[in-house]
Amino acid sequence: MQAVFSIITVIYNGDQLLPGTVESVKNQTYPHIEYWIIDGGSKDNTLDVIQQYALEMPNLKWISEKDKGLYDAMNKGLKLATGDFVWFLNGGDHIHTPQTLEKMAAQLDDDTDVLYGDTLLVDANRQGAGLMSELSTRPLPKKLHWRDYLGGMLVVHQSFIARRSLAPEYLEGNLCADYDWCIQILKKSRKNLYTGLIISDYLMGGISKARHRQSLKDRFAIMRHHYGWVPALLAHGWIVVRAGLHAVRRRKKNRY
Repeated sequence: MQAVFSIITVIYNGDQLLPGTVESVKNQTYPHIEYWIIDGGSKDNTLDVIQQYALEMPNLKWISEKDKGLYDAMNKGLKLATGDFVWFLNGGDHIHTPQTLEKMAAQLDDDTDVLYGDTLLVDANRQGAGLMSELSTRPLPKKLHWRDYLGGMLVVHQSFIARRSLAPEYLEGNLCADYDWCIQILKKSRKNLYTGLIISDYLMGGISKARHRQSLKDRFAIMRHHYGWVPALLAHGWIVVRAGLHAVRRRKKNRY
């Protein structure tokens, strides 16, 4: 029996971003996909885009209603999903190639609870800025453990696919709820599979980048909860130093 992947896209007033995201799902060569679009009651043409694609894609399901924010909408998607694995791919993010999911599924075994891989960072013009593993302060590990997240988010959320039975609800009111979500899953997972693939194209920006100071506070709260006060303080100190060293090493080069 082939694993079913529930791909969830959360969107609000994203009629310009949504078509590319949906097309990247529609073009997958792997057939066992359940696709949910969770719209927050958009005021633009997003709903028209969703309804048009729903006519073309029998596996596309959707709701459109007001929500309390990003993570409330993501929790709605989690509750609606029925697949073996859940994958969040938000408006503006694309699955890297049409064969990506097929190649990932071929590597699965019964013990696999998490699949992960690299991420291509793209700008608003869909131009690639480089791989996250090259541009960020830490390389992508071939073996992944929940304690690795003490140093911060390690795998881009759009390139982290988890078994649905392990996936908790997201924290609300915390800009780094995806960070907490990954840690909780990794604490319970049996096998974390490094796929060796570029999994997603991630549109740079986002809430945590736009509200950087609050995201740092929220991340520290999560670190403190999972790792304790002293490790969290030391880790935050090292993150600052590491960021400075990274800026020096990649002076005049792209970085993230």
